[in-house]
Amino acid sequence: MTTRRIGLTAGGALLLICTAIAVPRAQTQQRGIYTSVLDKDGKPVAGLTPADFVVREDNVSREVLRVEPATGPMQIALLVDNSQRSGPNIRDIREAASAFIKGVTGPGMKNEVAVIAVAERATILVDYTTDQAKLLKGAALFTQPGSGAYMLDALWETSRGFKKREAARPVIVAIATNGPELSNRYRDQVIGAIKDASASLHIVMVGPPPTDFLSNEGRERAFIYAEGPGQTGGRYDNVLAATALPQRLTEVADELTHQYLVTYARPQSLIPPERVKITGKRDDLVVRGQPGRVSK
Repeated sequence: MTTRRIGLTAGGALLLICTAIAVPRAQTQQRGIYTSVLDKDGKPVAGLTPADFVVREDNVSREVLRVEPATGPMQIALLVDNSQRSGPNIRDIREAASAFIKGVTGPGMKNEVAVIAVAERATILVDYTTDQAKLLKGAALFTQPGSGAYMLDALWETSRGFKKREAARPVIVAIATNGPELSNRYRDQVIGAIKDASASLHIVMVGPPPTDFLSNEGRERAFIYAEGPGQTGGRYDNVLAATALPQRLTEVADELTHQYLVTYARPQSLIPPERVKITGKRDDLVVRGQPGRVSK
């Protein structure tokens, strides 16, 4: 009787062990974040490793697997405000657009850039191409007299275009003014479209920040400019002196062409995280990231 009981117990234990081994481990997937890291002088920082970054999804830390230079080609929409308010600064705006184009295209680069004017309506002057000469010719913009800006329409339409063509590394860079905004778009609509396309938004504004809070269009623009870059891994700059525009756009180009691709592990889940945030462990560095379509 005793021997029989021991045998049954051993058999039960063996069954439990086999059952435990048969249960598969939770699978993970790899996701990527295109990440900018700048020092106190605004210069890109090289030589960082996984130990320098922290990735959180809905405040849950994830394991950083790899950190490498981001070499995948970007799809960049350069939006330029050539409305009437641009008149006094149009020469500097043209030079800034050209400086940016030279910074992200040329020998050895495969980035595609489009030049889009926003006076009266969003108008594609040069469609996405790697041809630097064609882009520079298209960037020779002129002010459109008597016009207002449709920057928010351009942001929304550009983002929908990225989504439709499944752009792998979409970026929006906007040169803006403080003139009248005439788009009938809301912040959730515009920022939602940018995030849905996995794009980053970078705004360089000539003059002071938006001051029109009386009109609905002005208020929505102010909120989008204030919140959009931060929520999408981009940057917002105010340039009070238009002569400094070319240098600032050169800095934006330098940042974009010296990003990291940070790859981390995410548990398999039917519900994607609402928020992905990347930070650095060094307090002296500025870290901002754009969750991309990278998946392995």
